[in-house]
Amino acid sequence: MSPASRYTYLGPEGTFTEAALRTLPEAATRELTPMVSVPAALDAVRNGEAAAALVPIENSVEGGVTATLDELASGRPLMIYREVLLPIAFALLVRPGTSIESVKTVTGHPVAQPQVRQWMAKHLPDALWESAASNADGARLVQEGRYDAAFAGEFAAATYGLDPLVTDIHDADNAATRFVLVGRPARPAAATGADKTSVVFWLRDDHPGALLEVLQEFASRGVNMMRIESRPTGEGIGRYCFSVDCEGHLQQRRVGDVLMGLKRACEKVRYLGSYPRADGGRATERPGTTDTEFVEAADWLTRCLDGRG
Repeated sequence: MSPASRYTYLGPEGTFTEAALRTLPEAATRELTPMVSVPAALDAVRNGEAAAALVPIENSVEGGVTATLDELASGRPLMIYREVLLPIAFALLVRPGTSIESVKTVTGHPVAQPQVRQWMAKHLPDALWESAASNADGARLVQEGRYDAAFAGEFAAATYGLDPLVTDIHDADNAATRFVLVGRPARPAAATGADKTSVVFWLRDDHPGALLEVLQEFASRGVNMMRIESRPTGEGIGRYCFSVDCEGHLQQRRVGDVLMGLKRACEKVRYLGSYPRADGGRATERPGTTDTEFVEAADWLTRCLDGRG
């Protein structure tokens, strides 16, 4: 298949990322290629080797996936096309014949550990945890005999010839991971009425209230922020950029106005896309923040300039 028909994802085969990708209807007609890391999956898109990549960006227990946040904030620009929410529950995968009493070493992705910590303390209190590049890679390492067990999706068992010794493991009810389908910059899809917009911004300078001033760009226009995280820029201690998801679409006047405000107030702003919300949630428009009211305000200003105010 051509690069236009290829999607990459955080591999190897059997990851939750692959499971999330296969929920997309278009995945059935694409060549799905696992990559060894988030940067590798995204670089394939940057280099024109793939049309898009699905990568994890946020977990309801552990928070943001730093590798993805940092990649989207640096390098050649990319754009989020859509998001996927996947409920997460782990299975303890072992080689056939392994009993839970014989499990002394376990592995999995670092983001998995906080989601199974309490279960491990109760059922495997003496087991040693070592991190793997992904949950599926942990399953591969168990297959090779390097660890006794891995926390991964139950669906990975067949791929690696393992048995799910225990299933439905999770410390937090309703745990979920959010994934994003990322491609090269393009015109965003039309607004659906249940959308999300993502940006990264860098403060112009460090002074008391600097972040508050920027956040007021959202508050004064009635745009709700759904997530904000700071990430180091690598330029020295105390130097951060801020990754934000907010309700709404760039085509909506209040959201576009926020982004123009950020552009004026910040040293740099990177637009990461406007795309449908996976949960279908619609934002509540506060009085004075609808598109109609923005248009009426602009018309009023024009009349004032014309001496007709």
